[in-house]
Amino acid sequence: MRILLVEDDEVLREVMRKSLGDAGHRVDVVSTAFEASELWRAQGYDAVLLDLNLPDGSGLQALREARARDDHTPVLILTARNRTDERIAGLDAGADDYLGKPFDLGEVEARLRALARRTQGIADRSEIGGLILDRTAGRFFIGTPDGASPFELPAREFEVLRELMTPPGRVVSKRLLSEKLSSYDESLGDNALEAFISRLRKKLAGTGATIRTLRGLGYLVEAEASTTSAK
Repeated sequence: MRILLVEDDEVLREVMRKSLGDAGHRVDVVSTAFEASELWRAQGYDAVLLDLNLPDGSGLQALREARARDDHTPVLILTARNRTDERIAGLDAGADDYLGKPFDLGEVEARLRALARRTQGIADRSEIGGLILDRTAGRFFIGTPDGASPFELPAREFEVLRELMTPPGRVVSKRLLSEKLSSYDESLGDNALEAFISRLRKKLAGTGATIRTLRGLGYLVEAEASTTSAK
C-alpha cells in the first residue's frame, strides 16, 4: 500500500515510518496540515494516517478538503483527542476509522488492512492455483492436501505479489505497480520491478500459480496450465 502519514511527533513519525516500511508499504510523511493537503492533492494514496493536533491547525481541515474534491481515500485518524465528541467530529468530517493514542503498531496494520478490504470490496481470502492470500492475517500460504503452509517473502516481494492479487485475475500495468510501490522520495524503476517479478516467478515454481507477462499491458497472476487442465 502507498500511505500518507501525517504526524508532527518526530519520534512517533519515524517509528511508524520504519514499521510500515518494514511491512512492505511505501510511506510519505509530513508534519503539518498544509503539507498534508498539498501532497494529498498531488499524489494518489491507498490510505491516509492522519493526526489531528498539528502545528498549523487541525488535520481535519486536510480531510475536509479531500472529501470536498470527492477524494475517497480511506482515512484512519490517529490522535490523543479521544473524547466521544471528538471522535464523532472526525467521523463526520469523512474519516473511516479512529484510533486513540497510545496505540499498538500491530493494530494500526490490522485496521489498514480492514480499511483496504472494505473500501475496495475485496474478499478476505483469494486463491490462485495453490497460492492463497489471507488479507486478514496479512500473509500468503501454499495450499496442500494436508492444509496450508506459510509462504514467506521479503517485504518488497510480498507487496508486489499482494498488489498483483488485489483483486485477483486482473492485469496490472508496470506504471500502476510502480506508483503503488513508490514513495514521494523513492521511486521503483522498471529494472527493479522486473527483478522483483523474476525472483517471484522462481519462488512460485511448484505452487500452482505463476506470473505471466502480457506484453504492452502488464502482469497477471494465474493458475499454471497443468493446474488449470487438471480441474
